[in-house]
Amino acid sequence: MAERQPEFESIIQNILTSYATDDTTQRIGEAFLPNQDRIIAILDEVRQLLFPGFFGDQKLSHENVKFHTGDLVTHVAQHMGDQICQCLCYDEHDDQPCPARADLLARRFLLGIPELRRLLVLDAEAAFEGDPAAKSVDEVIYCYPGYYAVTIYRIAHMLSTLGVPLMPRIMAEHAHSITGADIHPGATIGERFFIDHATGVVIGETAQIGSRVKIYQGVTLGAKSFPKDDSGKLLKGLQRHPTIGDNVTIYAHAMILGGKTNVMQGAIIGGNATIFGEEIIIGQGARIGSNAFICKSVEPGATVVADTTTTL
Repeated sequence: MAERQPEFESIIQNILTSYATDDTTQRIGEAFLPNQDRIIAILDEVRQLLFPGFFGDQKLSHENVKFHTGDLVTHVAQHMGDQICQCLCYDEHDDQPCPARADLLARRFLLGIPELRRLLVLDAEAAFEGDPAAKSVDEVIYCYPGYYAVTIYRIAHMLSTLGVPLMPRIMAEHAHSITGADIHPGATIGERFFIDHATGVVIGETAQIGSRVKIYQGVTLGAKSFPKDDSGKLLKGLQRHPTIGDNVTIYAHAMILGGKTNVMQGAIIGGNATIFGEEIIIGQGARIGSNAFICKSVEPGATVVADTTTTL
């Protein structure tokens, strides 16, 4: 061990003093936190279950797929259970109840793999059909960052609906760091969802998105404001992000804000358009032009271009 320089003693003591005076950013003596690297490794194993033969280092055949799947299920159950246990109990001193709860949640997640596969098959088909540059569904699964972001979102969302804390956000932020798309695991997204290019997309926690929705890079489905209670604390659990109906297309860098904003079925939102206001309804089949700023509702079937608005 290298000899410690004398002046380091005062540095060390100052750091220790800072630990003692702050309880929010240190966990000395507390339960161990979940391991981010292991959770990311779990994602890789889950993707092998979702897309057999696409990932991993083993060629699958009809003869070995049962053994391979059984081995993966066993690994995911164990590794996910361990990390769910840490997520459940990292703020509890007595972690005895956690292993059984974590094991049950991991098994419930694995029971949902067929439904995840069904949704992701539809998402892959939507990407292939919606992008003329896509040469195959294989290319979508292997190469498309938007599809990767949606895959991780669907995994994280299922864990979130099961009541697993922290892990869904770790997964979502991993996908965010890889793809540039920030999809909160609490958002609700329907079937056949396609994000083209992905970079810069933001979808907030309480956003509700219908089926057959297509969005492009830089789109924000965000909050307009953050209501507070009488003491000035943010109110949790309210819908802060917009509702997007079926068959909506939102082009690059459009911004749609507000928990009472509703973009109805079949609407098209042009690039760089902004929808910002109170209780805005973009009517069914309406078309919002590029660079338009919408602060009032728009009638069904109406076309609105930049610098104009229509009142419903």
